[in-house]
Amino acid sequence: MAAMDAAGWLDADEQRIWRSLLRANSQIDQELDRDLQERSGLTLIEYGILVALSEAQDRRLRMRALADSVIVSKSRLSHQIARLERAGHVRREHCAEDRRGAWAVLTDQGEQALRRAAPGHVARVRERVFDRLTAEQAVSLGEIMRALETEAPESAPARTQD
Repeated sequence: MAAMDAAGWLDADEQRIWRSLLRANSQIDQELDRDLQERSGLTLIEYGILVALSEAQDRRLRMRALADSVIVSKSRLSHQIARLERAGHVRREHCAEDRRGAWAVLTDQGEQALRRAAPGHVARVRERVFDRLTAEQAVSLGEIMRALETEAPESAPARTQD
């Protein structure tokens, strides 16, 4: 109980802002996920995986780097990669440099699926986020997000290899 008493509680305005951030993030995530699944059969995480692979050198990333990129656990990434493999969008390759590691590689079919899904997804992101903001608000949001994304050195989680 002493730890709770010593907590620096949020004031009413901070609590309102925090809860609004949580609600907005959840709503946007759910809406974009539902829209992508209806339009393309891809989940938002699967779409993110395809995007990350499409932007990577040789359309391939180590599984750990991919998990960090799409912000999921290695176990969740493995499940998503398995789904994408079954659909023919991704293949896994063993890493010759590290026997424990593996590469995720975007297939031509995966690139085509991404090309089909991207226009509708981008339109929905624009509609759901950027069309609701003024140019100044978008700049401010970008600055805020960069500040929130920056990890404090003492709180950064330890990274593990593949």
